[in-house]
Amino acid sequence: MFNRIHHVAIICSDYPISKRFYHQVLGLSILGEHYREERKSYKLDLALPDGGQIELFSFEGAPARPSYPEAQGLRHLAFEVDDIERAITYLAKHNVMCEPIRMDEFTGKTFTFFSDPDGLPLELYQK
Repeated sequence: MFNRIHHVAIICSDYPISKRFYHQVLGLSILGEHYREERKSYKLDLALPDGGQIELFSFEGAPARPSYPEAQGLRHLAFEVDDIERAITYLAKHNVMCEPIRMDEFTGKTFTFFSDPDGLPLELYQK
């Protein structure tokens, strides 16, 4: 019935900072950018390599959400990478710090967590 995840929607607190992070630091291509005057809101569509998308929104006065992986709600957004060490080194060059690498006890694959500018937990997962 379901083919794949089409998109993940994220509401950010500072649109220019988050746009730079997802586009320039993480390297996601911009598919479209729209400003909705009536809502004073941006919507940025970013392409994921598998055809999925991240929709980045800004809304004035949006409340902060408790985050980190153990809070209720979306636990984290994971990106599969070919070389986790190389990805960590790349992120560090952009002042994005990752947690120590861990091992998935069920798959034997390595992974680590880092955060977007709003503290949203993101994961690198070794292919």
